[in-house]
Amino acid sequence: MTLTQLFQYISSNPWPAVAFFAFMPVLAWLIGEVANGSRDVQFWGYVYAVLVYAVSIPGIFAFTLNIYLFLFERQSIWQANIILQFLPIISLALTLMLIKRKIPFALIPGFGKISGFLTLIAALIGLMWFFDRLHLVAWTYVPFSVILIGFVLTLLAIRFAWSKLF
Repeated sequence: MTLTQLFQYISSNPWPAVAFFAFMPVLAWLIGEVANGSRDVQFWGYVYAVLVYAVSIPGIFAFTLNIYLFLFERQSIWQANIILQFLPIISLALTLMLIKRKIPFALIPGFGKISGFLTLIAALIGLMWFFDRLHLVAWTYVPFSVILIGFVLTLLAIRFAWSKLF
């Protein structure tokens, strides 16, 4: 099954995806109400971690897909699929806002890895867009090791700037 076939299947049967993405913020709110006043922060941190990953993986995928489609494929906003391109991002934002009200992200196991992953994706997309805009066919005088070192240094600079920003 290709991504196109998967997207066509979800577009023809949207209700399971809509129910999943609508249920995630509701579940975050319900967990917050159940956990209210509980002293077992570690347990609820793991519960929230499962919820964060369940909503972050499709949300991050939808976000990077949107960037790819709008920057590289030059897709019109009028052709965007609301269920596949916007609903996961909205669900991600709402779920994370509801979780942030109840527990700091520092107490959620693995949350730092998600932000590091987002930084890496942002850096890669930024570099790909930059090279796409340059329209370079080949670099004949620059050794590949210099390009690789420049790429790694750029990623480290973006990671450092991201950590200072947040």
